[in-house]
Amino acid sequence: MKTSDLKPDFSKFSCPLPLIHKGQIVLGHGSGGRMTKDLIESIFYRYFDNPYLRKGNDFAEFNNLDQKANMKWVVSTDAHIVKPIFFPGGDIGRLAISGTVNDISVSGGIPKFITASFILEEGLQLRDLEKIAISMSITAKEAGVEIIAGDTKVAEKGSADKVFISTTGIGILNQNTVIRGDQAKAGDSVIISGTIGDHGIAVLAARNELGFRTKVESDVAPLNILIQNVLKQNIEVHVMRDPTRGGVATTLNEIALQSKVTITLDETSMPIKQEVRSACEMLGFDPLYIANEGKVIIISPIIHAEDIIQILQDHPLGKDAKIIGEVSKADSTPRVIMKTKIGGTRIVDMLSGEMLPRIC
Repeated sequence: MKTSDLKPDFSKFSCPLPLIHKGQIVLGHGSGGRMTKDLIESIFYRYFDNPYLRKGNDFAEFNNLDQKANMKWVVSTDAHIVKPIFFPGGDIGRLAISGTVNDISVSGGIPKFITASFILEEGLQLRDLEKIAISMSITAKEAGVEIIAGDTKVAEKGSADKVFISTTGIGILNQNTVIRGDQAKAGDSVIISGTIGDHGIAVLAARNELGFRTKVESDVAPLNILIQNVLKQNIEVHVMRDPTRGGVATTLNEIALQSKVTITLDETSMPIKQEVRSACEMLGFDPLYIANEGKVIIISPIIHAEDIIQILQDHPLGKDAKIIGEVSKADSTPRVIMKTKIGGTRIVDMLSGEMLPRIC
């Protein structure tokens, strides 16, 4: 064999489609809202297209190599760039573990392992890095997962912002479990496990951007035990999702589009702490679009709703759980509607830009 025969044929790797984009990335592309959706669909789906990505979930599930096993693998990956890295109720380390655990858990899966990579900025205090590592260790033990691999890179001072963490989670899922964003059905109830907007307001407070003091703490927490408490009762669950970037409003819009349904919310049932409500009113924010890091949305047949509420409320992370809406057949375009306190209705759209950058 000639040496020339070993050279790769780079023509095989040429761009499969003409380049169509102009402009540059802006903060809104990281909002988790409409701009993020457009970016994913126009670039990543365009070139990475496969059946796993096309399902549009925060996780991918695939069969165990052992075809006789009754379990399959579920995997999810996430990146964390929150500013500041320490905030009331949590830090970037707890956020990294919790976010990844929760993305596995909302599939109905049981998280088992996590890998983590760190981009550290030159000048980061070693004491701060140690605090983050301790927080990750404590949170992993809380969730019952192990951190089994990682990588570390250091960027020149000014090229990053203290520390960025990327994580990948691996879990197991029963072969017969189907809990996905495209499974919401007419007659389902929409449940939230607790108060909304806590994380976003806590981070803003840590940045001193509120203009006043608040006691609100982030809700960041691993939710796998809370979620499994529901699933172990053999209750029929169609969809679960943790409403992080873009908040409850954006998450429910994604589900409505995936399932081709209408979701109607009840404004009087929305659990919001008074401190969060007051901060949002002063800043002109809608709590429905504020990020959460320790809440889960559960969509299930209405006959199971009260049982789910009881199970959630028996756990400290679900004590404020409430039914906030219902699912119906979409008349035409899938959408989310809010029944207001004064008896009217309004459309609750997907977040279109970036409300709170560097929030998770």
